[in-house]
Amino acid sequence: MLWPPAFGRYPRTGMEEPTRPSSTLPRSIAEVGAITLDRLSSFRVVYISIFLSAAVYVISLDVAEILLQRHFEAKVERALAISPADGPIIPQIRRRIRSLVQSSAWIRLGEVRVRIHIYGADGVTPLYLEGRAIPSPLNQDPIASMKEAVQLLPASSSIDVSVPPTGVLAMVILVGYGAVLITSLFFYNRAVAARGNRLLETAIDARDGAAERASTIEAELEVVRGRLRLVEPNEQLQEKEIAGLQRERRALQTKLVDLEDREAELRRSAARSIELEQERQALEELLDEASDDLGNKEEEIRGLQDRLKNASKNSGTRARGVEPLARRLRTLYKTVEIDDRAIQDIVRLREESMKLKAEECIKRLADDSDLTSTRRKVGGLPPQLTIFELGFAGKGRLYYTRGKNQRYRVVLVGAKNSQKTDLEHLSRLPAS
Repeated sequence: MLWPPAFGRYPRTGMEEPTRPSSTLPRSIAEVGAITLDRLSSFRVVYISIFLSAAVYVISLDVAEILLQRHFEAKVERALAISPADGPIIPQIRRRIRSLVQSSAWIRLGEVRVRIHIYGADGVTPLYLEGRAIPSPLNQDPIASMKEAVQLLPASSSIDVSVPPTGVLAMVILVGYGAVLITSLFFYNRAVAARGNRLLETAIDARDGAAERASTIEAELEVVRGRLRLVEPNEQLQEKEIAGLQRERRALQTKLVDLEDREAELRRSAARSIELEQERQALEELLDEASDDLGNKEEEIRGLQDRLKNASKNSGTRARGVEPLARRLRTLYKTVEIDDRAIQDIVRLREESMKLKAEECIKRLADDSDLTSTRRKVGGLPPQLTIFELGFAGKGRLYYTRGKNQRYRVVLVGAKNSQKTDLEHLSRLPAS
């Protein structure tokens, strides 16, 4: 369907232009397209909702495990508050932990898995290992119970709580999220369907209006065609003049293109000469910078060579001091195993007072003095490692564990500023 090139009155006939078609039809097409996009977006909403519900379900299981971990840790801590006056320590702990596990609704109804391990004050002696029987002395008198309490209390615990995906608690969480998801998608689909119905009714009304308007436009076109047949001879003369002007314009455009090509070629040649000059200047600047860098690198190499010579001298002096110290310590304190790394750490201590304090700690270990008030178990290590630390000289740390042949074994000597590196070394030690 072709419309006249200009709207308004025709130049010679004075005829009125046909009325512009209304925008009802394009609007209805846009609305139909909006319906299609809404349907596609509804599918995306369903996919995203299912993905989010699955992600929230997994996160909820993790959160439930964290909360239940805190819950059972508090319960176990209260269960470990026992008195030696009530009888032997181990039966009391076993009885209280079993009562806690059997009376917990989370374990009985929610099928939550809880693994509880109880150890003595030294962190090694097992008192309760996930329901397994730990032998305890029979017919203990009060004095023996008090001695046992002093050795084993305060007890430490290790609790591992997990929520199985097939358990009752996990299934309740999953069913709850599924109900919320299905309900939300149901109401969302109802809203999308209602909106689609409204748009469809609007599109049908727009189609009917467009059909009526199209019939009106066809009638107007017939009138315009009749009027055009009356003015056709004059239009033919004007078309011939227009064709001649168009030929002249094409010839001028061809000449203009040739001139533009020539101008572009001249500009490229000029730009190339400028680029070569700039490139030469840039290469000269790079050559100067490379010469300066070469001189700086030579100075750095000489400095590094001097530092390497000084470091080799210092390492030789330090190595000569390690062997006498190792012989002296292992001769004086034969009841303590001392690693080579610990001896090297003592040699590296800068202050002589810190070296004496470190040797004093080794002497205390050799004398097997009471270290309960001063030692502390090192945290952040693998569970199979049991390593303690003794502080000396304010910022010094001596790390020891149970020895293979002797009672104690000194594995490392460090300070507060080297704690991170020391812990990495300790975590790589084999389990003793």
